[in-house]
Amino acid sequence: MPQTSDAQSAVLAEVVRSDFLEGSHRGSVVALAADGSELWRFGDPDRPVFPRSSNKPIQAVGMLRAGLDLDGELLALACASHSGEAFHIDGVRRILANVGLDESALHTPADYPVDEQEKLAFVRAGHPPSPIAMNCSGKHAAMLATCVANGWPLETYLEANHPLQQALHDTVADVAGEEIAAVGIDGCGAPLFALTLTALARAFARIATASAGTAEARVAAAIRAHPNWLGGTRRDVSALIAAVPGIIAKDGAEAVYAAALPDGRAIALKIDDGGQRARSPVMVAALRHLGVDVSALDEFATAPLLGGGERVGEIRPVI
Repeated sequence: MPQTSDAQSAVLAEVVRSDFLEGSHRGSVVALAADGSELWRFGDPDRPVFPRSSNKPIQAVGMLRAGLDLDGELLALACASHSGEAFHIDGVRRILANVGLDESALHTPADYPVDEQEKLAFVRAGHPPSPIAMNCSGKHAAMLATCVANGWPLETYLEANHPLQQALHDTVADVAGEEIAAVGIDGCGAPLFALTLTALARAFARIATASAGTAEARVAAAIRAHPNWLGGTRRDVSALIAAVPGIIAKDGAEAVYAAALPDGRAIALKIDDGGQRARSPVMVAALRHLGVDVSALDEFATAPLLGGGERVGEIRPVI
């Protein structure tokens, strides 16, 4: 079982190279039962963190509550940290065009697609970094569409005192059942709301179990039906959603990951050092620890370590 340090983080994964323990990844993880009670924890899930992009499904709930008119794959894209594949970029343009805007309205920083294959193709085609290729452009397009629906200013939609961001702040607190611990600026420039991992898991459980017709249920339906729009065709989060019936999940920067099953059981985790290589193995182990069949996710149960181009070790969970 993971060992807890004085700082209250736990060893969640080991780095083993050539049968030698080379290092470890510390962090925290919590699992909730269907009734919302805590099943188990490792580390300190009561310490607030910035959930980064794991907040996006909750923010999408806030946009729907504020009048955003999206469903299906475009709503999944509003929750996405997309890979920058052609269908993602086309989808962002569709969200904007539906409200009479184009990509010049986006305030995402110029970037390349996060998927390495897509990035190489982008560069070979002679494309410079672009706001629409940035992985958060779906969320930003949905934010702009929400502003249009309400007659809110477009140029200042990322400012913390903008009515859109105030509405999203209140929604995140409401769905998570916890006051926002801090407000920061995310990598995409949007306001970012800090929560405990316990509250993040609770929010995902509420979305996963919401009654039909609610904003939460619309978000859950979009994620379940269109996992590749939430991530990409080569992304572990998309594979997880496709493999586990009824689950919703969202990964985030700095190795945050949250997931919830349709019966309300939920998991949220954070790797302290932001090591994304440990994120998926720990989530697969946590789901297995929860009793979920994750046999279809064996390729994500460990992460390979290479030596001379060959696998010589792995990052493996210790839950």
